Amino acid sequence: GAAVLAVSGALRGGAGAVRYVGPAGDAVIARFPETLVSDRGPERAGRVQAWVVGPGAGDDAATVAQVLAAEVPVLIDADGLRLADPEAVRARTAPTLMTPHAGEAAALLGVGREEVEGARLDSVRELAARYGATVLLKGSTTLVAGARGGPVRVNATGTSWLATAGSGDVLSGLAGSLLAAGLSAVDAGSAGAYLHGLAGRFAAQGAPAGAHDVAEAIPRAWRDVRGE
Repeated sequence: GAAVLAVSGALRGGAGAVRYVGPAGDAVIARFPETLVSDRGPERAGRVQAWVVGPGAGDDAATVAQVLAAEVPVLIDADGLRLADPEAVRARTAPTLMTPHAGEAAALLGVGREEVEGARLDSVRELAARYGATVLLKGSTTLVAGARGGPVRVNATGTSWLATAGSGDVLSGLAGSLLAAGLSAVDAGSAGAYLHGLAGRFAAQGAPAGAHDVAEAIPRAWRDVRGE
């Protein structure tokens, strides 16, 4: 499920082609036959402009390590946050975007979730400084902190339906496609969060919405921001 949802976000984020590497290739192809699927690992999968690693990764630390060693922008989410070697993240020269929710951020910082929720601004800044990476802290108010400090961006869109399971996987694919398009990690995280939140609002109009519905509403969010 995580693989399918992340791919859906990437495809609707504007990527001309999406590669999927992992054990869920059959499920991905069944839903999105245009996806380029491989089970040979990131190093042998073919050329990409960015990687998203973590959704559905389980305990596959080797794949996470391969992705972190790549010289392209990388988005780290879900299991990837737990499996990523902090030193490998800090050593990267290409842009890195981490997208934890409060519980994952607490685990990375070694504090209780309530501490992160009670000090979200300080927490996102601390994570960015520790890892030398841009950090998007998901939540009722999504924050984006750059790897080199500076102002923290606050996302103005969103809805409580984005707290549903799998919504974060859609965001990962969406923001990953923006990284691949050449946006900086801060801009990819900010634009991704904005579009994701707007899609969540559209998906929830008049009815409950799940992660799949949010992904399906991303094209409408694109049209809205373009004034179409």
